[in-house]
Amino acid sequence: MPTSNHREQIIAAVDALAGETADRLQELVRIPSVTGQEYDVQQAVSRQMATVGLTIDQWEPDVAQLEPYFEDVGVFESLVGRPNVVGTLTGSGGGRSLILCAHIDTVEAGDHSQWSVDPFGAEIRDGLMYGRGTCDMKAGLVAELIALRALQDVGIRLRGNVYVESVISEEDGGAGALATILRGYRADGVIITEPTQLSVITAHGGSLVFRITISGRAAHACVRNEGVSAIEKFIPIHAALLDLEMEHHRAITHPLFADFINRAPINIGVIRGGNWASSVPESIVIEGRAGLVPGETLDETRTALLAAIAGVVGDDPWLQDHPPVVEWFSGQFTASETPIDSPLVQELAHAITHVTGMTPPCEGVTYGADMRHYVNVGQMPCVMFGAGNVDRAHRPDEFVPMDQVQQVAKALALFAAEWCATP
Repeated sequence: MPTSNHREQIIAAVDALAGETADRLQELVRIPSVTGQEYDVQQAVSRQMATVGLTIDQWEPDVAQLEPYFEDVGVFESLVGRPNVVGTLTGSGGGRSLILCAHIDTVEAGDHSQWSVDPFGAEIRDGLMYGRGTCDMKAGLVAELIALRALQDVGIRLRGNVYVESVISEEDGGAGALATILRGYRADGVIITEPTQLSVITAHGGSLVFRITISGRAAHACVRNEGVSAIEKFIPIHAALLDLEMEHHRAITHPLFADFINRAPINIGVIRGGNWASSVPESIVIEGRAGLVPGETLDETRTALLAAIAGVVGDDPWLQDHPPVVEWFSGQFTASETPIDSPLVQELAHAITHVTGMTPPCEGVTYGADMRHYVNVGQMPCVMFGAGNVDRAHRPDEFVPMDQVQQVAKALALFAAEWCATP
């Protein structure tokens, strides 16, 4: 267990690595890694892990092994060319083990003209590094590596093993994280360095993705009353879904979700319908996402959605004869939670307080995350803690404050020194 002097040495060691922190993050941000295209960046990750003295395990997850979990992560024909990378720092023995996880895939950069900088330039302005994947979440992976590098520079040998996991496919369901668990990686605690603005996230919501197909009857627009507009048939269904959203919001009593203005959003993200401006649309396809919170199940959420749709169908003769078709597709995100009084949460909060001088808040978030796999499948305590604001993710001019990346590295190093020293 580190002394007070060791703690100050660790913090100083991270400070001394500030330039290396920026260099490592710039290298990763400059390699595009949209979900499905993670190969090149994972080779860079492997090289970076090796420089920290980690033993590298790189493999392409087996889709047959993932198949029983298709509801959780989606269906894949192949994950060839999409490797996971896990680096192991083997301890001297007798200490608690730790997984530090970060997903390496990102969403698309989108329209580059909406960015004020090159999305893959990794430019630093006024202490902020800009680029796709900076906060979500390549900075988190770099902070993990810098934390271990600092411990080595100080000469601290951990007793417990540390596994640094760079996983694929988080953005579309988390197949990469689940594959690490199925490969046998287990630890006494897990920290995922998602962007949390230095808060400790102990609970996260879940979501399921749905598709609704509604049939109408085509007709020429000049006699549109002889047709049945599938779009118009969706309007009352959409209203019913919004009513359900608010009813659900009011019914949620989980204390970590009390302050959200919408505790479990229902969002319609895609609408496809019609085939000609002067024709009544004969069909429409709607895709959306419905949220849930810890303590609720996917089946309960499905049941509530179907009931809301059925209520509209029951009042509409056309829909009674032509009922909407509802499908569930892609990865479905269950919710998960780690108790606030768990040793993982308390000891991490203590390390963060030592770095920032302030007790970090323990919060819940409404988005789904890889955390659920470690908690629900792996039965491991898991939290999220990292640099940057998730509000900056998935949008132009994504950025991460470099001082926060350094603070995360310091807290992780202090935490690992304590956690992995204790049986």
